[in-house]
Amino acid sequence: MTAELEAELRAVPLRVTRPRLAVLAALRERPHIDTDTVIALVRAELPTVSHQAIYDVLRALTDAGLVRRIQPAGATARYERRVGDNHHHVVCRSCGAIADVDCAAGPAPCLTASDDHGFVVDEAEVVYWGTCPGCATERPLPQSARSEGST
Repeated sequence: MTAELEAELRAVPLRVTRPRLAVLAALRERPHIDTDTVIALVRAELPTVSHQAIYDVLRALTDAGLVRRIQPAGATARYERRVGDNHHHVVCRSCGAIADVDCAAGPAPCLTASDDHGFVVDEAEVVYWGTCPGCATERPLPQSARSEGST
């Protein structure tokens, strides 16, 4: 796995460093994690790495297109390795869990703007909001909400 990550860094081209490899490995194993979680995972492997170094690595990897930064409204920024396919996300309003959703329909940018105002659109960002299965099980809808949906 390390050789593959090294090749990805060289292809963009970025220098291969232990912090960059550790961040890429952390994001491969746990998509949609915030900076604090990235720091904790990297520090488990490299205890002396600074917060600033991790921020710098995340910025460099994002700028190079190896990592995607997402920030749903009202949430902290998250990072993922899935890049280049213009996929979307579904976010749980209760616990904040995030999952990938493939392109809504058609070729990229997935959605055709009703009025593009002359822009050349190359990406669409859609965030679906709802309740994840775990939270829905813990807090079922009130009877009135269930009845309204079935009429």
